[in-house]
Amino acid sequence: MVTTIFFDIGGVLLTDGWGHESRQKAAEHFGLDWEEYRDRHEKVAHAIETGRMSLEQYLTRAVFYRPRSFTREEFRSFIFAQSQPHPDCLEIAKHLASSGRYFMATLNNEVLELNQYRIEKFGLKEFFPVFFSSCYLGMRKPDEAIYRLALAITQRSAADCIFIDDREVNLECPRELGFTTILFRDDAQLKAQLREHGVEW
Repeated sequence: MVTTIFFDIGGVLLTDGWGHESRQKAAEHFGLDWEEYRDRHEKVAHAIETGRMSLEQYLTRAVFYRPRSFTREEFRSFIFAQSQPHPDCLEIAKHLASSGRYFMATLNNEVLELNQYRIEKFGLKEFFPVFFSSCYLGMRKPDEAIYRLALAITQRSAADCIFIDDREVNLECPRELGFTTILFRDDAQLKAQLREHGVEW
């Protein structure tokens, strides 16, 4: 019986926080050399997503290692502006939470400052009492350890859990651990698959 539902945030409940497409848009908007920026981002991606580097440090390493025609604040504002809601999926989460039948949590990779902004901006605390974010845990998907830690902290059996993510690679480890997994495509598909697994609200 399903008792617990884990949602990814970026790509499911909201747009990606600072994904590949957003970074490409930033490179175009600010006139960055894409290959150079992509390389610098990749070198620090793990550090910033696991809380080992602040957003300001990231900006220094990835963008402002030399003079720019734009400011840090302009670039920072661009980053935060990429976050937009997926209203239909937020509504699904709201109904599931209000039913009182399931323990709700998120399981996501995110930069600390962006993670906190998105939780507040989109009212995610209304639906989720716990956020298993990479920036808090010091590990990130698809590392098996992050899923094991979520189970240990919630004291849930994997067999009682559903995990929803928009990337197949992030579903492989939890599936091997015994989670029921749903590869998110759209809200209608998500509703249908939740019902297939006996989830009601």
